[in-house]
Amino acid sequence: MPELPEVETVMRGLQAAFQGQNLSHVIVRRADLRWPFPANLPQHLEGRKVLSFRRRAKYILMRIEGGQTLLIHLGMSGRINIGPANPNATPPLHEHMVLQTANGFRAGLVDPRRFGIVNLFPTNAEDDHRLLSALGIEPLSDALSHTSLKAMFSGRRTPIKTALLDQKLVVGLGNIYVCEILFRAGIHPERTTGSIKDAELRDIARIIPDVLNEAIASGGSSLRDYVQTDGSKGGFQELHRVYGREGEPCPTCAASGRTENILRITQSGRSTFYCARCQKAPAG
Repeated sequence: MPELPEVETVMRGLQAAFQGQNLSHVIVRRADLRWPFPANLPQHLEGRKVLSFRRRAKYILMRIEGGQTLLIHLGMSGRINIGPANPNATPPLHEHMVLQTANGFRAGLVDPRRFGIVNLFPTNAEDDHRLLSALGIEPLSDALSHTSLKAMFSGRRTPIKTALLDQKLVVGLGNIYVCEILFRAGIHPERTTGSIKDAELRDIARIIPDVLNEAIASGGSSLRDYVQTDGSKGGFQELHRVYGREGEPCPTCAASGRTENILRITQSGRSTFYCARCQKAPAG
């Protein structure tokens, strides 16, 4: 599933091509994805100007003239291709929605597994939308600090990795990036939140935006379906230090002349990658 850096990269691509432009054509090629498309979507959008964009967690919010917001979630396999409109071109396989601007650009939502979401609702109700209202803090905002993390984790005995994946606490941190964050922080993924010390919380609060911003600068991680809006792959998968590297030498240990390989365990049905030397196991 595309995580925060991938969604941010897609949103920025849409913003560059669509903000300030009028939507001339909207095409919906099927009745539904995960849920039905909004009724009469072309009639609601055609002729309207795209005013601005916002990302909330893993949702893209496109604000439309007239007080409406188009919400897009890429689901498990979704991607958005942006380029010049060509009426003679054959639409890509699994392209279910197209937005086209009056100045000749198009964005096609391609979603082979159809777990994505498209929704339309009033802009002034964004924060009350049922998909957005219970979400946690944004990890690239000032709301993230060691103080806010301490308050979230207080009294919990959840594994730290599970807590960082909880979208009601901190949004957008998927499996890839939590593995990378905990490795850089030197924290074992099975440690409970209540055992994390203040100094470690400061490290986590500093490292989270560092990792996310590095990933955004690299265009995200392309592991399976995800590509950037121009069709090119992201580059951050080449910079993963632990994720997907089971059995490979730990880069930190190797740089110090030590031999330790990356390990993999399963937590809540997801693979966790870590170094046992750099990330000490919890006592007991």
